[in-house]
Formats: sequence, structure tokens, C-alpha cells
Amino acid sequence: MLPPRQVTEAEELEAELIALGTDAPTTTPTSVEPDVEAAPDQVGRPAKRWWRRRPDWRDVLAAATFVVVAFYLTAPLWLNLDHQLRDDPQDQAFFEWMLAHGARVLTDGAYPFFSDRMNYPDGVNMMANTSVLAISLPMTPVTLLFGPHVSFNLFLTLALALTGISWYFVLSRVFVSSRLAAWVGALFCTFAPSMVSHAGGHPNIVSQFLVPLIIWRTLRLRQPGRGVRNGLIMAALLIWQAFINLEVLFMTAVGLGVFCLVMAISRRKTHRGETRRFLRGLSVAGTVTLAVLAYPLSVQFFGPQSYHGLPEFVRNFGADLGSFTAYSSHSVAGNAVVAERLAQNPAEENAFFGWGLVILFVGLLVWMRRSAAVLALGGIAVLFAAMSLGPRIFLNGINTGIPGIWAVLHSVPVLNSAVPTRWAMAIAPVVGILLALGVQRAIDLTRAQPAARGPVRVAMITAVAMALVPLVPVQLATTPMAPVPEFVTSGAWKQFVDDDHTVVALPLPDSSYPDPLRWTAMTGQDMRIAGAYALLPNQNPLNPTDRTALFSPPWRPTSGLMASIRQGNPIPEINDTRREMTLADLRYWKAGAVVLTPQVRDIEMLRAMTGLLGFQPTWTGGAWVWDVRHLVDDPNAVLTGPDIG
Repeated sequence: MLPPRQVTEAEELEAELIALGTDAPTTTPTSVEPDVEAAPDQVGRPAKRWWRRRPDWRDVLAAATFVVVAFYLTAPLWLNLDHQLRDDPQDQAFFEWMLAHGARVLTDGAYPFFSDRMNYPDGVNMMANTSVLAISLPMTPVTLLFGPHVSFNLFLTLALALTGISWYFVLSRVFVSSRLAAWVGALFCTFAPSMVSHAGGHPNIVSQFLVPLIIWRTLRLRQPGRGVRNGLIMAALLIWQAFINLEVLFMTAVGLGVFCLVMAISRRKTHRGETRRFLRGLSVAGTVTLAVLAYPLSVQFFGPQSYHGLPEFVRNFGADLGSFTAYSSHSVAGNAVVAERLAQNPAEENAFFGWGLVILFVGLLVWMRRSAAVLALGGIAVLFAAMSLGPRIFLNGINTGIPGIWAVLHSVPVLNSAVPTRWAMAIAPVVGILLALGVQRAIDLTRAQPAARGPVRVAMITAVAMALVPLVPVQLATTPMAPVPEFVTSGAWKQFVDDDHTVVALPLPDSSYPDPLRWTAMTGQDMRIAGAYALLPNQNPLNPTDRTALFSPPWRPTSGLMASIRQGNPIPEINDTRREMTLADLRYWKAGAVVLTPQVRDIEMLRAMTGLLGFQPTWTGGAWVWDVRHLVDDPNAVLTGPDIG
């Protein structure tokens, strides 16, 4: 048994929340978890403020491990620069385009919150499409020197490495005194199955290096006498995160809100005035944040090409209840067949924790149940798990018919733009913090009971290994990508495209064919393209009020025809009616050139477009090119010809 504690319950809670470094008398310990590396005569002294605990070789080594693991996971991208991510190539092309947009904002003074370089003439709302301006702007030198493809690789690698380093330093300087405990917790926060899953195409989501800082600064808001300073620091972090990913920020805010509410209630008698100080600092942070983000958010929700909620099928994406005890296909113990049955796609394996970690998680809650902070963290994890199940609960791929709490929430404004399964992703930081606290408690136990040191160490190592070893991530899978045609890289496109004309690729870019996004990104977005892979508002003539999001522009006859042919459907009859619709589409897009590169079903698309336009394309720079300026610019031009079966 442990000897009786020499601190009050309030002091224990204070240690688990955060070492605020207040002006309390130095004779009162501020932490019941002393640094395990401290000399015996230092035990019981006040914990140093984190910024006074200078980094040493152990911190450097810990930081290096996150860099090494990040490069290990992304190595297939670096070793094969002509490859792209296998599981989500469309989002990789999208973020390469976004990185080019950020560079264009700095070099050309382009408007940051809207662009017509894609989906011309309607354009794309950048704020409604995760423009990652907080990343793309500082990465402009890399994008300009090495291109958006290399810039994306660096973005993804640094996102993982910096997230791990940030978690480690916050955990080791704020929550626990043991560097080992902080390292274990940070490893899981950074390389949890959900994080590795999203690394397969969503670098904006794995860029969570601000999350631990936001958590730390939120808890610092209760510090007496520094409400304005702490509020301003908090506001800066919130604004920064808003331009990386609002979804992660929203989930962090919900978790922190629940946690702070529970702690305020549990500490209302022992820490009078704390809530008032917290709210004072929070009001400063909220006021400044809203003032700065008011205009960008107004563009996002009310500006051109804004939308109102995700498509209903996406809002139904819930985590399968069976996935919580299964292993991700991105883990060494994973099974791709099982994961495919339990998740919507490989990039959304958000809830794959495995039996070992679930058991360890419950065990940690029971072991540390005397702490209100630990119980609050456990409650948040359960809440997020319930929200992640979606409007209907599935178990091992079977619809149970039981409604989840998301059935009530999925139509609420703002929440209708969230993907429910991703709430399970937000459980990973909670688990990481609990792991750090659990390892710290075990280390303290070995110090308090030297005779039990061996068994406790064996138990700790065994429990953590059984839970985490099966979750060790595997490298990201890649596949060769279609090269950017010489027509683009040589600048040959410039003779067809100017401020009054665009490039129309066949088929038009969408989630199944994002290559043209990479073309325009390679040109620094000097090239404008018709079509898009982006979140755009629905334009249903039968329901003009429906502005839910689509992942591509609204259907047009020519884009629909080419997409149908590429999917394997036969070429329909080419007649004057179809030619008239094609000419109308080309004029709508202000096409200068129609471009077709070698790909699946390219011959069929070539025949169809040649039949529609009435003339053969020219082979230019590795692409078939139809010069259509004479048709688009001449209002009297018509397309006629014989019907072609």
C-alpha cells in the first residue's frame, strides 16, 4: 500500500490539471508528482515552471524520435517523388493546389479567401474548403523553389513531427514530471491509428501541434492577475488554428468546454474565485478571436460559393461500434478486410483502438478514479465515442436500428458541417493524456515502494506494450501518379489560355480525377481550369434553397457525358442537340483549349469530343488538344454535323 498522502485532494487535482506556478507559499507543494530525475533532497519542493526547466539531451532525444518516426511513415513519398498517396490521392492533389494558392497570395497579392483558378467561372470559397493559409503562406519559399508536390510532402512530415514535439513538451512541462511518461503519451497522441489514417491524405487534420498549446493556455486562463495577457495568448493560438483546420479547433473547444465545466463544479468550494478569473481571461480570448475571424467566417458561411452543411450521406458517416476494439489497416496488427467493413474508407479509420488499449483505458480510469480530472477525461472520451457513432448505430457492419445521439445533432447549424465519425479521432489526445498520467503514477509508486519496484515496472511495461505494440503504424502506402503533361510543364498551354480563357480537361476534375488540380498548381495557378474537386454548394433547379455541399461542381451536360464514358458506359448518340449543349458549356467555362491526356477510356472520350466539335485534336506535349477559341469567342458560331451512333 502507498503511504497516506500528505497533500489535500485539491492539491492533487491541481497537479493533474496544470502547474500554474501561482504565488502560493513555497512551503506548499504545487505537485504531488515530483520529477523522477530530481535528487532526493529536491522531492517535495515546488515544481519548476515549464519554461524554467531547460531542455536537456533527453528532451532532444525525445524530439528526435518524433522526427524520425514522421520521416519513416512518409518515406515512400520522399523516396519516390513521382508517387502519390494510394488511399486518398484526390485530397493530396487538393492540398497541393492549396499550397500553390498560398504562394500566389504572397507573390501576386491574390485575395486569400476566394479563388477562380479552379471551377471557373464560379470559383471556390477558400474559407469553406480548408485553405490551410496558416501553413501555405509560411511554406511559400518551399513551394516556389521545389514545387507544390515536394511542399506537400514536407507539410505532411512536419505536421506529424511538430505535433509530437508539441505534445511532449506540454505533457513533460505541465501535466507530468517524468519525461518517459510524457514521451509515451505524446507518441500515442501523434501516431494513434486515427492520426496515421488521416496522414493518408489530410495533413490539415494531423497538424495538431497547436492543440496541446491551446489546452495548456486554456487552463492558464485561471491564473490570477494575468487575464488580459493570457487571453491574448489564447486568442493568437485560436486564430492560428482556425486557419489550419476549424474542425479540429471545434472538437478541441467542445472537449475543453466539458472538462472546464466539470472541474469548475468540482472545485467551486476549494478554489473560490477561480471560475471568475477563468471567465475573465476567456472573455478576452473570445472577443479578440471573434473580432479577427469575423470577416473570414462571414466569407465562409455567407460569401460566394458558401454552402450550408455537408451532404446527408456524409453526415451519416458514423464509427462502427465494433471498430473500437478492432485494429486499423494502418497498424501492424491490422487487417485491411476487417477495416474496410468497419470504416467508410482508409482515411477515416478513426476509432480503431484495439482490445488491449480499451482494457488499459478502463483500467487507468479505475486505478486513478479518485481524481476528478481523470474521471472528467474519461467522460469526455465516452461522450466523443457516442457522438462518433452517427445517427444510427452499426455493429460489425450491421445497422442495429438504434439511434445515436447524432440523430438529434446532425441537423444543428455548424454541427451539420462535421463528419460524425471524426469525433472518435478526438479521443486519441484524451487517451494520450491518461497514458502519461498512468505511467507517471506507476513511476511514483516505484519510488514510494522500493520493494515493489520490480513487479510494478513489469506490470507497467507489460500493460503498455500489450496495448500499444499492436498499434505500431506502418508506412503510408503510395502509388505512381500520372505525370503532369509536357503541354503544361513546357508552357504550351499559354498560347490557348489568357485572362479570358480557361483549360477544360477531359474528364473535368472531380474526386475520381483530380489531376488537373496538380496541373494548375504546377503553373503557380496562372492556369485557370473548369471543374473542381472541392466543397461547393448544390445548385438544384428543382430546389433552389438547397445549398448543401457537393464534392464537385453541379452537373453540366459535357462534364456528365465525359464522366459517364470514363466510368465505362458506352458513347451515346452524338447529335446536334448534344453539340449545342457542349458549345453552351464551353462558352460558360470560357474554354480556350480542351485537353485530354492518356488515361483509362481515353480513346472513347477522344471519339466523343471529336464527334461533338467536328474536328480532330492536335497532339501537343503529351496531350490531345482541341483549340476551341473560335467557337467560344464567336457568338454566331454553331456546331452541326451528322448524327453519330
